[in-house]
Amino acid sequence: MSPSSALLLVDLQRDFLHPNGAYGREGCVAPMASGLTERLAPALDTARSAGMVVVATQFTLVPGPGGEPIVNEHLRRLRPFLGRGDFAAGEWGHGVLDELGPIDAVVEKIAYSAFAHTRLEWVLRRFGVERLVVAGITTNGGVASTVRDAHVREFDVTVLGDGCAAFSEPMHDATLTSLSSVARVTTIAEWCDGSVSTHG
Repeated sequence: MSPSSALLLVDLQRDFLHPNGAYGREGCVAPMASGLTERLAPALDTARSAGMVVVATQFTLVPGPGGEPIVNEHLRRLRPFLGRGDFAAGEWGHGVLDELGPIDAVVEKIAYSAFAHTRLEWVLRRFGVERLVVAGITTNGGVASTVRDAHVREFDVTVLGDGCAAFSEPMHDATLTSLSSVARVTTIAEWCDGSVSTHG
């Protein structure tokens, strides 16, 4: 299979972003994420027009004995409201936002990085992907970890800065500055108009 590119959407799930999801019910959706799916629409159109693969990751909490999710202590302190059924595979909230579909491949993840303990690299290699264009949440969490791990695996990486969101704008900006050492950082508009060529 010839080398190709993929648009990688990190953790754009209902439980993170939908008003009825786990975070939405608690009023805990990152303000920067407002309008994120609308901002990403041109990138999705461009990717599909160019024949790129669209891959989405799903943050996943695995149910433990009794059905309560296994949540590490760091996340438990940050998000004590997470409970039974939240981010559980097969549940409504676990799914990728409908507005982003169709998705060519979905990969469950249990850590910040989408490469840690997942089949993501296998999927990308089978699709012949050498270049990744990354968007999603959170900029300093899942996105940053995934981008750095992609760099280590010698993928050519572009980050759509305004296609990502964090819980604070300074953290978002600082993370993008840091990621510029291992990836191109650009805007959706610049990437879509070909200013940053990673298509095909």
